[in-house]
Amino acid sequence: MNIYYIGGSPCSGKSTVAELLAAKYNLYYFKVDDFLDKYTQMGAARGYEICKKQTCMSAEEIWMRAPLVQCREEIAYYKEIFSFVWEDLGKLQADNVITEGAAYLPELMKRFHISKGRYVSVTPSKEFQVSHYSKREWVPYVLSGCTDQEKAFFNWMDRDALFALEIQKQCGEENYCSIVNDGTFGLEQLVRSVEGVFQLG
Repeated sequence: MNIYYIGGSPCSGKSTVAELLAAKYNLYYFKVDDFLDKYTQMGAARGYEICKKQTCMSAEEIWMRAPLVQCREEIAYYKEIFSFVWEDLGKLQADNVITEGAAYLPELMKRFHISKGRYVSVTPSKEFQVSHYSKREWVPYVLSGCTDQEKAFFNWMDRDALFALEIQKQCGEENYCSIVNDGTFGLEQLVRSVEGVFQLG
């Protein structure tokens, strides 16, 4: 099986790029986010600390924590569930696959011997991230249980910004390509950049 991995952080354009490349090159698209609830339940059933914690936390408990604490737990969470992602990838009945998700931490890619021509991370600048999240209709629903939704939102944004910086740092350490989307280039250019890493076309 030939698999192309797009990691990074939310609101960077990685899902859109994966969808477009899947259509253009007839690749099976595996979106990790579609299975996160399942993976969390699986991890909780196995006694994994962060997975267990996430199944019982309220919105207030999640979003009113310090952003650095949230970021560290997010990284720990993806490490807990990665074996489930890897197992599901192995079950796919497809020759060529493109998959994306924040779960694809560069250090995990290295540990599983993914070559630098099969992995790229896409992260947004903080300004790009905040401007796009602010337009998403479902954000107030996610934060509806918080007593201070404005504070919760900026904690969320700070968490994701810290996560993006960690991904960029890991890419540098592991010699993987890191693309930062700051909104100064269009979707077409972003797609071409990822195509170049994967040597598609």
